[in-house]
Amino acid sequence: MKSIAVFNNKGGVGKTTLLCNLAAHLALQRNKKVLVVDADPQCNSTQTMFDDDTVDRILREEKFTVDTIIRPLAQGRGYSSAIQPRKSPAFGLDVIPGDPRLSLTEDLLSTDWVQAVSGATRGLRTSFVFSNLLDKCSDYDYVFFDMGPSLGSINRAVLLSADHFIMPMSIDIFSLRAMDNIAISVKKWSNQLTSGLAQNDEHDALEVSDPRWRLTFAGYVTQQYTAKRDSSGTRRPVRAFEQIMDEIPQRIHRNFLGESESRLSNEQSNLGAIPTLHSLVPMSQSSRKPIFDLRASDGVVGAHFQKVREYEEVISEIGSRFLSNMETLA
Repeated sequence: MKSIAVFNNKGGVGKTTLLCNLAAHLALQRNKKVLVVDADPQCNSTQTMFDDDTVDRILREEKFTVDTIIRPLAQGRGYSSAIQPRKSPAFGLDVIPGDPRLSLTEDLLSTDWVQAVSGATRGLRTSFVFSNLLDKCSDYDYVFFDMGPSLGSINRAVLLSADHFIMPMSIDIFSLRAMDNIAISVKKWSNQLTSGLAQNDEHDALEVSDPRWRLTFAGYVTQQYTAKRDSSGTRRPVRAFEQIMDEIPQRIHRNFLGESESRLSNEQSNLGAIPTLHSLVPMSQSSRKPIFDLRASDGVVGAHFQKVREYEEVISEIGSRFLSNMETLA
């Protein structure tokens, strides 16, 4: 099993759309067993894969959610004993639904992180809450974490538990700056955790199989650009986007590849590019289906059919590159 955080320190870059469609592609078209953990208090991936009545019922009746995983720790009762994921038939995968109450755990995770970096067992146990969760997910091929855009304590707990992270990006200067922010924070957190573990002599009490920082960069996807086809029929971004796209590989190399022990090349780290999808995204959200699986019954008409086919080609290519990188990083 490999765990992958889908993260960017910038909102509006299509994190949830990429995660849900890549995960569905791997499950439905690559025969992989996939779990999605919605660790964003806004619950966007949960709302993407389940209808409103189901989401309301999950929250109203306090069904098993991501908050259920952390709540026992907050109450001093240790880790939750088992996981109870929910199947999303349309996406072909399992989901641990999100929960707005997850935001209430920011203070707990933040306070206990201070203890964790000092080597205290309690602080480390709280910080490793998602690592303990992943120990219960060995039956899956891939576990994906959906995350908000902050560099807060919830996302830190996810990143210190995950094997890899991939970064969706919009083509703008703000995404370039977000790369720098992520690199600085990840390096700081890694050093702090390593120091805290070195000061702790009760590793068995942590109840985590692999208590260490192991996060590596697995690639990026550029999204939301306007494309035109050149004389050979290849999609290329228009000039305004192209200038920023030319700078991305340099930033990626400097922040995530150059000074690390990453086995990925600059070329491998580029998982692909997704052009602007216009009305396909809201159509997918309304039908609660992957974009590549949209049909006439979902509102697809005219030129939309070609857009759906193009997206299926794009997400398949991204899936192939992702799987290749997983083998390289194994």
